[in-house]
Amino acid sequence: MISEKIVPPCLPGQWSSSYISYWQPMLKDDQITSGICWFDYEQNRCRIDGLFNPWSEEKTGHRLWMSEIVTASEGKTKKSKIAYYREPSEGVTEYEAVVLEDDSEACHEVLLTQDVLLQYQASYAGSQNLLGRETEAWTFTKPGKGPSTYYFVKGTNQLIRMVTGDPEVHASVRDFPNFTTHAIAGEIFSGRV
Repeated sequence: MISEKIVPPCLPGQWSSSYISYWQPMLKDDQITSGICWFDYEQNRCRIDGLFNPWSEEKTGHRLWMSEIVTASEGKTKKSKIAYYREPSEGVTEYEAVVLEDDSEACHEVLLTQDVLLQYQASYAGSQNLLGRETEAWTFTKPGKGPSTYYFVKGTNQLIRMVTGDPEVHASVRDFPNFTTHAIAGEIFSGRV
């Protein structure tokens, strides 16, 4: 009997989700952050807005919110940033928001390619229940990056979790609790929302 080979899914042509980013295990200086992302592979562009993670407030003196818009079809990325400085006062901590200069640089690929599992020859790593959903796991290694495991809702191309690194040592985890394939408005990629 010939067993059917499981083929890894490609991400949808357009998708978006809020996300929460954290570490496993959480070490003393690790942060939990969140944001939102949009991917439009048809137009070869993406946008991610959120508090940067990892980012050392102790070393830099501030937290960093960033909106990164990658327009790979035009070979560029634009980063808009706001620094949040803690301002201790009587018994409470307040934050001062300081808008930083935008950065622009060359970029010819979106931050997460549609065929990432095929590109890095991912292998099936079983199923488990995550965020109340049954999932299928795919594992692969990017050159120079270490292992990654991506979890998709079973039988779909809906990404629910990305794990980069070894969770037994220290791994970056990003959950996508409200993954959607609704059409993305063009103005999302034109600047700050």
